Amino acid sequence: MITWFRALTQTWFAKILFLLLVASFAIWGIEDTVRNFGRETAVVSMEGGDIEVPEAQMAARRELQRIQSQLGTGFEAEEPLRRAIAMQAVEQLIAERAQRAEAARLNLATPDEAVQAYVFSIPNFQTAGQFDRLILDQWLRQNDMTEAQFLRLVRDDLQRIQLSGAVRAGAPAPDLLARALVRYEQERRVAQVVELPLLDAPEPEPPTEAQLARYHENNPERFSTPALREATVAVLTAETLADQIEVSEADIAAAYEARRSQFETPERRDLQQALLQTEAAARQIAEAWRANPDFAAIQQQVEAAGGAALALGNVPRADLPIEALAQAAFAAPEGGVTDPVQSPFGWHVMRVAGITPATTSTLAEVSDRLRQDLALERAGDLAFERANRLEDALAGGATLEAAAREYGLTVTRVTLDAEGRDAEGLPVVLPVPVAARAEAIRAIFAAEQGRAPRLQELREAEGFMGIELHAVRPPALRPLAEVEADVRLAWINDQKRRAQEEKAAALLAAVRGGQTLEAAAAAAGLTSARMGPFGRQPEAGAPGLTVPRELLPVLFNIRVNEPTMVPTAAGFAVAQLLEVVSADPAADPTALENAKRSAQQQMADDLNAAYVAALRARAEPRISPTLLQQVVP
Repeated sequence: MITWFRALTQTWFAKILFLLLVASFAIWGIEDTVRNFGRETAVVSMEGGDIEVPEAQMAARRELQRIQSQLGTGFEAEEPLRRAIAMQAVEQLIAERAQRAEAARLNLATPDEAVQAYVFSIPNFQTAGQFDRLILDQWLRQNDMTEAQFLRLVRDDLQRIQLSGAVRAGAPAPDLLARALVRYEQERRVAQVVELPLLDAPEPEPPTEAQLARYHENNPERFSTPALREATVAVLTAETLADQIEVSEADIAAAYEARRSQFETPERRDLQQALLQTEAAARQIAEAWRANPDFAAIQQQVEAAGGAALALGNVPRADLPIEALAQAAFAAPEGGVTDPVQSPFGWHVMRVAGITPATTSTLAEVSDRLRQDLALERAGDLAFERANRLEDALAGGATLEAAAREYGLTVTRVTLDAEGRDAEGLPVVLPVPVAARAEAIRAIFAAEQGRAPRLQELREAEGFMGIELHAVRPPALRPLAEVEADVRLAWINDQKRRAQEEKAAALLAAVRGGQTLEAAAAAAGLTSARMGPFGRQPEAGAPGLTVPRELLPVLFNIRVNEPTMVPTAAGFAVAQLLEVVSADPAADPTALENAKRSAQQQMADDLNAAYVAALRARAEPRISPTLLQQVVP
């Protein structure tokens, strides 16, 4: 038998079978590679390294988090904005790759010592002026980033600084440009101004009924109802179900024991600290401090000894990152001074200026709060369960109102505009928490008429809302009888505006005909004023502050003696430029230096942007539109 097997292994059939087995095991071992063979996996293919989807997704999520932190928790990015954020994150990665490739081409190197020094110098990672590793670790967790990824980013940033520094260094601002900027910014002007506010216009003759009717018809947008939507709204939140939850005293007691740490306030101590470089100097300070508790005097002695002293404030033990310091500070009595304690930063001497004892709230004190918290927690679970059952009922053909009433949702029928007001302009009551009102109104105006109602999550209220849209009412012109008072007031204001506009136009025509504005105004019985000199953006209290803001840009774009006329918030204004007061750059060296620095900064920014764009073009990035959709956060 063995001889037969040996003979069989020498045949072509056995050799082919053996090769197939080897190939199958090899493919099984590199399954992902084989499965993705021939498939596109990089959202960007470019010189300097492809950008894979996970890396781009992480960058997009970080960018979205950054924007949300700036705009607040109430900010909700819509789909178009999320796509723009994804594209921005990808473009940033492309720029980083292109600059990294250029740094490699130029053989730029960033030693580990430089990376470490840069990280240690970041203020956000420091405590009392010293690098704090705990803060860095917390920051890495918050940003979903490993230490290796962070150090790679720092190294890339330092290399980009080297590249951009070389480019930006070639952007000196010529003195001619700086002087021109100073002359532009400090130029001042003088003008004759006539203001024609609507309040000074004469009262027109009362309108006839025909005039009112015609004005009403010709201005429908001013006297129409807003676009309204009529919908049934059903809301299910933990708050609405909390009253239905029974919480026993035993449950409250158990929750108190489980959450006891929440009701305990740790002891806090008002600490003052002196930090010195030698033990001998620290012991001298400790003895002096015990003899004289005056912190100001101790600060002077510490600084004379080459150290530093500062008040740490009222802190709990957990805020002291070094255990030896915490142990010494919280073992000393009130008013006591610790013996010197050594740390990597030097020798510490601490004084306990005051003690705030630890406190513990009793079960009786927090019973009501615990009862409410437990009810809300259980109501949240109940809300989720009822939401699932209501979804099943809606899928079975039930109406939103009937299903909502069966499962205990708050139901109401509303008619409102996009601002949450009814046809009379009064706020409509919605059965949602105040924080979720804007979200609910947006959802109502995003609903489609005729579509089956579905529950959707209320992000601002931790609940659910169902919407059934019944009607969409376009704007409709209100009957004249309902808005006659508004129409009459608007007609009178328009007549006053027209009268003041005619006066302003007559003044403008007179000045263009050869008169001065002062003379033309006097002839028309109007008051004019010489204003200025004023700048392009006059500061509070400066001459020319009374120049209407609508006039300023126009007055800095016309010639001397040229008139102009502009509508203002109050009515109309007519002006004639009388004088241009030029600035002397040599008379203000500080302004000249600031202008030169600003111009140089702008030129350096432009040069660097052009350089980065050139590197991007040379890297020839190819973005996959299909995979880019997966990057949208």
